Amino acid sequence: MQPAIEVVEVGKSFGAQRVLDALSFTVQPGEVFALLGVNGAGKTTTINILTTLLQLDEGSAVVAGCDVARDPVGVTQRIALTGQSAAVDDVLTGAENLVMMGRLSGLSSATAKARAAELLESFALTDAAGRRVGSYSGGLRRRLDLALSFVVAPSVLFLDEPTTGLDTRSRRELWDVIRSLAHAGTTVLLTTQYLEEADQLANRIAVLDAGRLVATGTPDQLKAAVGVETVEVRDAAGEPIREIPTDGTVGGLRRALDELDRSGAEGTVTLRRPSLDDVFLTLTDPGAGRPVHLQEQR
Repeated sequence: MQPAIEVVEVGKSFGAQRVLDALSFTVQPGEVFALLGVNGAGKTTTINILTTLLQLDEGSAVVAGCDVARDPVGVTQRIALTGQSAAVDDVLTGAENLVMMGRLSGLSSATAKARAAELLESFALTDAAGRRVGSYSGGLRRRLDLALSFVVAPSVLFLDEPTTGLDTRSRRELWDVIRSLAHAGTTVLLTTQYLEEADQLANRIAVLDAGRLVATGTPDQLKAAVGVETVEVRDAAGEPIREIPTDGTVGGLRRALDELDRSGAEGTVTLRRPSLDDVFLTLTDPGAGRPVHLQEQR
């Protein structure tokens, strides 16, 4: 099966600043793939290259079967991009925004209205369809922004920090929408500053550090690479006083508890699992050295 996105040794510089350095990864059709990294790691530059907003300096990239350098028009006809700010018209209603986008995309008036009705229902916007977008909450605006991306259904959807600024409830509602899009076959590449978001949504995650890919894998693979499950004993103040690594099995947990009994340690016992926070801090810590790259799982 041909990858939905294939990036090979892509490099990009702005003057003397090297922003991307020999970046390579693939995204399979229908996959949710997340790019993580500190500010300035190269996430948005990567998306801008893959959506033809920037030209790459070296390497190659193919999106939805089209080379971004040789066939940028083909790429733009097959993708949609939702950035960090909702690209909607506040003066128009939700329905009017969708109809306008349909007409700009070449649909007839009747077809644009029919498509708008379908999208309003699919993105749970029917009740707000007749209201001016200026009165929408942040969550409603982001859902409308996504709906606008699907007036002409894309093969690949790029989301650049799609839930920035949303409250917890709106963020989780948008997660459900993104899951449903991927379930229906759309390939999703997203950047996010929320590690929980990547953990919840992504089939695989790539960690960028200073323009280089330092790890790629499923959330569980990345967590396993930076640590093991640990039985922790904490005192009355909540401070850890003893830690025992375990393999996470019932037998391993029993052995750890037996060891605690023999040591006489007293306190509250918890089982701590590595998190994406641990992954992120380990792989992007400038004092930790270059970590071992995890091979992509095909």
